[in-house]
Amino acid sequence: MNLKLLFSISFGLFISLSLSAQQNDAFFQGLPPTSENGRCYAKCKLPDCRVALTKTVLVKEGYTKKKTIPAVYETSTKQVLIKEATTKLVIIPAKYETVTEQVLIQEASTKIVQKAPRYQVTTERVMLSAEHGKWVKKKRTPSCFSSNPEDCYVMCWEKIPARYKTIEKRVLVDSGTSQVIEIPAQYKTISKRVLRSPETTKIVEIPAEYETITTRTLASPASTFEELVPAKYETIEYFVTADQGGYTTWSEVLCQEKTTVGIVRKVQQALTDKGYLVGSIDGVMGRQTKIALEKFQQDKALPIGNLNIKTLKALGLDV
Repeated sequence: MNLKLLFSISFGLFISLSLSAQQNDAFFQGLPPTSENGRCYAKCKLPDCRVALTKTVLVKEGYTKKKTIPAVYETSTKQVLIKEATTKLVIIPAKYETVTEQVLIQEASTKIVQKAPRYQVTTERVMLSAEHGKWVKKKRTPSCFSSNPEDCYVMCWEKIPARYKTIEKRVLVDSGTSQVIEIPAQYKTISKRVLRSPETTKIVEIPAEYETITTRTLASPASTFEELVPAKYETIEYFVTADQGGYTTWSEVLCQEKTTVGIVRKVQQALTDKGYLVGSIDGVMGRQTKIALEKFQQDKALPIGNLNIKTLKALGLDV
């Protein structure tokens, strides 16, 4: 490698490290504004201040083009007689109607009907055997001391209840009577066709027949002309840096012992409500939560890189 080039690179690296050390010394110069217990401060980075500007650029130049105006035609209609009016003789046929009437086919009469006797079935309870008693041989008693089991049985007198049987019998309730029944007369409905109006004739006029014809005539011939198509412009937006970002003065931040799981969970929920993706709302300041928090701080021009009090207030959290 060229020694002159190597020296130049080494010298540039030395200058860069020296400037970085000077910036770090400047960053930590001075002390926070207050020295109260439970309050922490840090110097946070501010994003560059960018201003949105617009400008108009030509997208397509103007030009001329030929346009054709088509010819215009007029349409007119008129009626033409195709058949003269005439008359004809029309026969009107006779009109009939159907009428109905009732005809007697059997006169009214009477007949005597004998009514059958009516019976009723009843039940009766008949004794088959009266109540009585008998001796019954029972098993041995525990108080028997004989070795022969046959000596230890006892005889007991038991009552046998009376036995009954239910029987049915048929009893005459009504011996039957005779009655006179009237049979009404029978009629039949018949239909017949009768003349209502006789056949006649009349003269009918047949109107003339016309046909509508349509004619198309030229009203103005086709023509051409040149049309100017204007140029197309488009407004675009671009950003310029109005102020370089840097480090703030001392800003109050949330102390480590106050950065609890509950606080981080509230920050995650507030970021999610404002449309920033934090992943799971689990109270852990993970990579995705840090990215979302930094994006929110950049969008709102807030101090970047930690949970400072300005950011918590911007999220609507009680600090």
